[in-house]
Amino acid sequence: MIILYTFGPAFGLPDMSPFVTKAELLLKMAGCNYQCQTGGYAKAPKGKMPYLQTGDALIDDSTLIRFYLEQKHQINFDASLTPAERGIAWAFEKMLEEHFYYISLRDRWAIDANFDKGPKKIFKRIPAFIRGLIIWKVRRKMNAKLRIQGIALHKEADIIQLAKKDLDALADFIADKTYLMGDQICAADATVYAFIRSVLCPLFDSATHQYAMSKPNLIAYCDRMNQKFYPVN
Repeated sequence: MIILYTFGPAFGLPDMSPFVTKAELLLKMAGCNYQCQTGGYAKAPKGKMPYLQTGDALIDDSTLIRFYLEQKHQINFDASLTPAERGIAWAFEKMLEEHFYYISLRDRWAIDANFDKGPKKIFKRIPAFIRGLIIWKVRRKMNAKLRIQGIALHKEADIIQLAKKDLDALADFIADKTYLMGDQICAADATVYAFIRSVLCPLFDSATHQYAMSKPNLIAYCDRMNQKFYPVN
């Protein structure tokens, strides 16, 4: 049995982390028999989620999970793509994971109203007498991470401009296609869906969210993926 360690559904999303959602979607796309399990963060090999356990193996990164599925289960997620298209798909994945992710993270953790509605609730199981201190330490660590990465060093207007550039690139490229690269789904769609669904989450208000909501084709793309992989019964 394959076990995917996750944070669990939150904020109306399949998981609070888009990387977890990406990994689960890859498992769904591969047709694997798996189960999700929460509560494994303390044992996460790299101190982050998701990670996958199968037999004695631990695969501790969403992209490494993809590689594992491709190699171990002989899954070719990108079978329909040309070499050039695979390169484009990979570039969009990295744009979302290595750039847009930090804008989204900043919108949730650095904007007080969003933090109070979302991430702050993660700490509700911590005893009240130390909860405030833990929240302060974790939030300070997160903000330091955003400064080291660089996004938190920018002015608000510049962050918004960068977010819009990412969303424009994605929306313009998808255009009226069914999936990122055309009529056939590919590995990058797991990433695209995870991040677009996350930014469209109505719980978190930001200029990034508002701009994403102005892209009808991104909303339609997300709806198609919802119906395919997370249908509402």
